This record gives sequence, structure tokens and C-alpha cells, in this order.
Amino acid sequence: MTEDRELSTPVQPVSAAKAVADRLIAAIAVGDYSAGERLPAERDLADMLAVSRVTVRAALADLREAGYVEIRRGRTGGSFVRQDWGERTAGVVRDLLGKDWDQLEELFDLRRLIESLVARTAAERHTLEDDAAIMGALKRYEEAADGVTARSADVELHRGVAAAAHNPLLADLSRQLLAQVSLGISHEPFTPALREMALPQHRALVEAITGSDPDTAAQIAGEHFRITEHALRHAVDKASG
Repeated sequence: MTEDRELSTPVQPVSAAKAVADRLIAAIAVGDYSAGERLPAERDLADMLAVSRVTVRAALADLREAGYVEIRRGRTGGSFVRQDWGERTAGVVRDLLGKDWDQLEELFDLRRLIESLVARTAAERHTLEDDAAIMGALKRYEEAADGVTARSADVELHRGVAAAAHNPLLADLSRQLLAQVSLGISHEPFTPALREMALPQHRALVEAITGSDPDTAAQIAGEHFRITEHALRHAVDKASG
């Protein structure tokens, strides 16, 4: 009788807060956020991940209890990453990334194709105003004194390239694919090593687009977006090792 009751106990679904916490753990593991870095504000995380602020607050409390973040008070406070790889990380990365790796590979392929098309179209349609925006973002990326500023410039640069294609639907598809690859995080994985890898590609991409060289722009973009694949693959390999 006891055994029957145990067998009939329904499986409890993962709570929304736990799901958000796991996504943030995976984001930290792949380099979206680094040790010592402040996470976005609750409101921004809620908007980014399409959940309520109550859910985000509960997820951050979970991460604090697990030792992934620390909460600092005051005007410069917030939730700061304490460690990039904790006790739960390997299991979370395997569950969120490793289990569906074949599907992710297809998504990577689609993203390279789309981003190559975005860059090609930008090289064909860009205006002087587009050029100024793209080159300004590149300059800010080159001169950024910290990772947060460089990441912001990286986002600005790629949005500028998408805008230069002058097709809102294409730009929206680019953003959707980023969200799918990054589990809802609205930027690419970013570490000092990845920044150094991206910098010469950024320069070459901007030169090709502003120089109206569609073939070169498409080729560079296709290679450039392998950087994110590299970060995710590294995390999955580490979790499986």
C-alpha cells in the first residue's frame, strides 16, 4: 500500500525560479557573466528572460544560497557573481546544453547562415550614417577599459550591422537566434580571451561593410559567430569531462 502511494506520487515540475536560476548558472558557465561582475538589475533580467520580478528575485536568492552570487547593498550594490563554476554547474550545463547538442549544432549552422546574410546585406545597403554608427561602436569596443563596457560596445556594433541591412525582419531574426543560442541572454558570451579573438574579426567586418565588400563581409560574419559556439562547446566538454 505504501509502495502504491509512492509510485502514484506525481512528479513535481521544476519551479520557474529554479529554471531561471539554472539558466543563469549556465550563462555564467559559458562566459555571459564573469566572476566579480554585477548581474543586470532584477527588472532587466525579468524583461530579458520574460518572467516576473518575483521569479527573478527567488532565482537570485537560490543562487546566493548556492554560493554563485553575493548581494551587495547601497547605490553601487546588486547581485555580483562569486564563482563561474560551482557544485551545480556541470549538471545544469549537461541538462540545458548537452542533452540537445545536436539541435544546438543545427541552430549554430542556421545562425551562421543568417548572420552572413545580415553582413552581406549591410555591405550592400549601408549608408554614411550606418558607417558612423558601426565605426563608433568599434572604437568604443577597442578602447573599453573593462569587460562590461566592451560587451556593451559589442552589442552596439552587431545591432549597428543589423540596422545597416535595412530590413527589420532580418534584424529581428538575428536577435531571436541569439536568444535561442544564449538561453534568453541578450548578448554573446564574453571573456578576455574571447574579446581578443573577436577584436580582429570586428575590425575586418567593419572594414568589409563600410568598404562595400559583401562577399568578404559574409565570410567574416560566418566565422565570427563561431566564437559563441566555441564558448558553449567548451562548457559542455568541461561538464562532461
